[in-house]
Amino acid sequence: MYDTKKIFRYQHLVDEIEQKIMNGIYKPGEKLPSIRKLHKQSNLSISTIYHAYVELESMGLVEARPKSGYYVNPVVLQKLKIPQFKKISFPPKRVRLSSMVNSVIAAISNPYLLPLGSTVTDSELLPVKYFSRILKNLSHSELKSMISYSLSEGYPELRRQITLRAVGVLKGVAPEDIIITNGCMEAVALAMLAVARPGDTIAIETPTNFGFLQLLQELGLLVMEVPTDPRYGVDLDELEKIFRQNRIKACLLVPNFHNPLGALMPDDHKNRLAQLINEYEIPLVEDDISAELHFGGQHPLPLKAFDHQGLIVTCSSFSKTLAPGLRIGWVIPGKRFKEKIQNLKAATTVSTSTLDQYLVEQYLAGGAYERHLRQLRNVLKKQVVRTALAIQKHFPPETRLAIPNGGTLLWVQLPPQVDGLKVYQNALDHRIAIIPGGVCSNSGQFKNFIQVSCGAPYTAKVENGIATLGRIISKLSGK
Repeated sequence: MYDTKKIFRYQHLVDEIEQKIMNGIYKPGEKLPSIRKLHKQSNLSISTIYHAYVELESMGLVEARPKSGYYVNPVVLQKLKIPQFKKISFPPKRVRLSSMVNSVIAAISNPYLLPLGSTVTDSELLPVKYFSRILKNLSHSELKSMISYSLSEGYPELRRQITLRAVGVLKGVAPEDIIITNGCMEAVALAMLAVARPGDTIAIETPTNFGFLQLLQELGLLVMEVPTDPRYGVDLDELEKIFRQNRIKACLLVPNFHNPLGALMPDDHKNRLAQLINEYEIPLVEDDISAELHFGGQHPLPLKAFDHQGLIVTCSSFSKTLAPGLRIGWVIPGKRFKEKIQNLKAATTVSTSTLDQYLVEQYLAGGAYERHLRQLRNVLKKQVVRTALAIQKHFPPETRLAIPNGGTLLWVQLPPQVDGLKVYQNALDHRIAIIPGGVCSNSGQFKNFIQVSCGAPYTAKVENGIATLGRIISKLSGK
């Protein structure tokens, strides 16, 4: 059994010291209080303090010096500067993706390359053994029923489990309000088909998930790019201006741990955004796939929690947290769009794999998901911090990046003269996959940016890969 009080005390101390390091209260190279001194000062057990220090060391924030104690790492994140880019307005445009996109997709999916471009969580961090156990215990009669079609809207018990997970996050959601999809991207595609037609203009964040640009291109939609802050998400003043001056049919946004920025929209911004959506009566499709990967104590609310007119459609999946290959996603369309999306689902992919739905439902019903999420969030946070520290250590001093409060992505601004596409091409020669920033825009912006993923365990191989990227970037910058 876990001693939850002890775990809380240990994690609380880790969070407190981490914040003091991040805020510069503990200076780089400064010695932390000895374990015995902090024990007397705080009334925490020696074991709790020791484990907190070890955790901070594993995150790369402190270092242990033999017979001396624990010291703040000389390379600390407080020195990092947030990416900066100009607010540039462009008229509605058809999506014209670079031919390089297919190369990027192939690279980030290549198992023989260092996966610094993949946006999924490494399988080492996922509950593979638990899924194996479920499959082994599947009876002949159960398996027989699992190889038949499920309802187009999804396996009822899985929809019920998803509904239970919405308690405290999204009020008034019932199983019949949920439609199961083949991953989050199908959920987004169905939602876009329900709210827009070819030739319509969609407001999207910039930069954005390049997968969205692929989808919008295939749907024949025009896009208007809205400047987006690396910390707080889409610029609401710019969005309102676009609403006033253009005929926008719908929006496609990622409010919680944005891809690729990692931004988390504050609740007051979400409330104002929902008010804008209602005022202009413009449907909004939100991708909420990374919300479960928050590093704080509280699950961020989806935009739909602020929706009072049924104009917001929420899409998500278990691809980031449980099993990307099972492709289990869902959409919460609300009454306005439910019938349309359900008909589209039935007419396109008919249904989602019954066996895959059953696997996920059984895992959720078994009660292990919350413990898995706590462990996963803790590991991912360490990986994000360690990767950011390595970038600061090995990349040129002009490098900028924002540390997200959840998710697995780092959006890295390189020196102005460095082309992210050339970094990508040079990295491939060293068997490293990253994402060049230029593919995350429809207007040629973000050429001196790259996206780095922290979804794989932080190892010496990853450290060496970051160091290699640093050498490539330094060479391209002429330094």
